[in-house]
Amino acid sequence: MTSNPPARPDTHRDVRTTFGLDVDLQVPAFSTPEEHVPQIEPHYLFDQDTTLAILAGFAHNRRVLIQGLHGSGKSSHIEQVAARLNWPCLRVNLDSHVSRLDLIGKDVIALRDGQQVTEFQPGILTWAIQHPAALVFDEYDAGRPDVMFVIQRVLEVDGRLTLLDQGRVIAPHPAFRLFATANTIGLGDASGLYHGTQPLNQAQLDRWHLIANLDYLNVEQEEAILLARCPDYADTEGRRRLHAMVQLAELTRIGFRQGDLSTLMSLRTLLTWAENALLFGDLGYAFRVSFLNRCDEHERPLFAEYYQRCTGEELSLGGSRPLVGL
Repeated sequence: MTSNPPARPDTHRDVRTTFGLDVDLQVPAFSTPEEHVPQIEPHYLFDQDTTLAILAGFAHNRRVLIQGLHGSGKSSHIEQVAARLNWPCLRVNLDSHVSRLDLIGKDVIALRDGQQVTEFQPGILTWAIQHPAALVFDEYDAGRPDVMFVIQRVLEVDGRLTLLDQGRVIAPHPAFRLFATANTIGLGDASGLYHGTQPLNQAQLDRWHLIANLDYLNVEQEEAILLARCPDYADTEGRRRLHAMVQLAELTRIGFRQGDLSTLMSLRTLLTWAENALLFGDLGYAFRVSFLNRCDEHERPLFAEYYQRCTGEELSLGGSRPLVGL
């Protein structure tokens, strides 16, 4: 990776060939990567609507918020687009420990020529806004109110960041981009799945130029991803098992939408289950330790029914079996 990347995009990428989308578009990109560019996941599958919104964010400096259930690929979509554009990308999880000072910065004591001096140490937002970088706020709907109002200052395309303590106003770098991901859409969480989220200020929500909704992939797409990540399933029996696993995940999502379940299986959990099944050599045990053991006890018989329906095998809800894969 180069230590001196260009300050602005200096080339273009064809959307059709780079992202596999049936769209004739060219988007700006950097010709060389640097240390903050994410690694490319070669088998990544892009959702067209979500990817187009993200590409608009990069190409036209639109502020993009992506909403969806956990494990649907919100953050990874942004990172994988950035990776293919060689665009530096930083992620910040807006949990309750992230403060205003973490974003803006603070005065620290440092040694200069043997003398103690006070100097300003920029926070992540102050640093990113001055560089050609995409800043992604994960769990945007879990941010503290004081933190959210700091972000509101820069949501406008020409939004300048005012450092009151420094008496400075920072103009954003021309290649600075801002994204966010959220499990809810700013109206709070009625499902009980996402504790810690809260309603968003509607005036702030109105400042996001594009809001994309990302759902889970269809059965065929998820099977393709699992097979790409776990090629040991490439034989006939392996493909049969992958199909059963994806079908079971889909049943959990249907049950969740109908109010029968309080937990669903994400693509992330599916990948973990597939990997653990190879590790332990036991599909049922891998299912229990990858997913079932964190589900409500009263709902586990229904998950066991799903398992039997999809795999044709009975699932033991307790005990363990020999771990032949270790």
